[in-house]
Amino acid sequence: MAAAAADFAQGKQAMSYALCKHLDRDPNSISSTLIKESDIASLFSHIVNNPQDEVKKWVEFSSNFASSDGEQHALLGNLNQHLSQMSVLLASGFIPSVADIVVFATVQVFMCHLSDSELQKYPNISRWMDYIQNVVDFGTSLQKINVAKSVFSPPPPSLPKKADKGDADPTSKKAVSGQKVADKSDGTADSKKAAGENKAPGDKAIPSSAKNDKPSGDKKKTPGKKTEAAAEKAPQKSAEKDSECNVSILNIQVGVILKAWKHPSADSLLVEEIDLGAGNVRQVVSGLAKFFSPEELVNRRVVLITNVKPGKLRDVMSAGLVLCASNSDHTVVEPLIPPEGAKLGERISFAGFDGKPEDVLNPKKKQLDKITPHLRTDENGVATFRGVPFTTSAGPCRSSVLNADVK
Repeated sequence: MAAAAADFAQGKQAMSYALCKHLDRDPNSISSTLIKESDIASLFSHIVNNPQDEVKKWVEFSSNFASSDGEQHALLGNLNQHLSQMSVLLASGFIPSVADIVVFATVQVFMCHLSDSELQKYPNISRWMDYIQNVVDFGTSLQKINVAKSVFSPPPPSLPKKADKGDADPTSKKAVSGQKVADKSDGTADSKKAAGENKAPGDKAIPSSAKNDKPSGDKKKTPGKKTEAAAEKAPQKSAEKDSECNVSILNIQVGVILKAWKHPSADSLLVEEIDLGAGNVRQVVSGLAKFFSPEELVNRRVVLITNVKPGKLRDVMSAGLVLCASNSDHTVVEPLIPPEGAKLGERISFAGFDGKPEDVLNPKKKQLDKITPHLRTDENGVATFRGVPFTTSAGPCRSSVLNADVK
């Protein structure tokens, strides 16, 4: 691990840059000499004034980690245990703090030198690091860690096949019904023939009219025009119903929040101006005021449904729906995070669901109500529809809220 120890200087450079960006300071205000000659605790104190006691504990952790020789794995074990129930280091939901920045910058240079088998010992750290490196700007000093993620190969969707009118499939209701009628007709004819052959001598033949020759249950056994029409329409209705529950009718795109401000007449709402690329900027109202300040949302990349019907929310026009992951008691809510490299305006795809989105969703059909119960994050934080990941050209969309509803 000697190579990793030598890289701690890069960690201090990245820490300084990220802390300054986090605190809206100019990273160039911290001299390279100060970064090089200061230890982690001294450099942190120079940038961050009066940190909380909880933050001081993590600064001490980072100092011990950088100076320990051979004890890093024991410290990583403690960190992995702490993150087993946490999205970030401090109890602030999923918003990274200065504690996350200093610990990440210190631990990252060590983790880069671990083998894949060693990395597997710290799944919670790997998940946390993958999240932090995608939401915090560390400049160019640190190389991103490629976290190994499970690859999901979805089975082909079992969508109902529309039946053709000339379909001779013996499993269809129509074919089965016809077969039963034919069998019963043959049976009736055979029984009559047998009755004639076994007639006792001297018995008089009973004359039968065409009406009497007709089986008593003939009307019910032979499908009429109405029954046939209903059988043909049933698969069509089923296909239409399933198409309304198909995620491909949604136009889900990648955007970035340019501006955010408080709703003028609703404390729980924020208004965002979201750029979808190519000059497509739209205004969206979201219920995020309890979880984010407007400043925290600016420059944040998000995933949103763009073909919902525009309308006013408390007198403010909204033309989209930002998709968020939420825990069971709705105390933690986080907008889904598209991967680094996903293009603005890029449409989210789902393997096996290749239909075209509707121009505008019909609120009367309640299409969103039928689809959103199937949107969730998995145990790795990957956003999915019925287990199929939200996919971009740069990879899947994620969240730090695991096994959560998405809506």
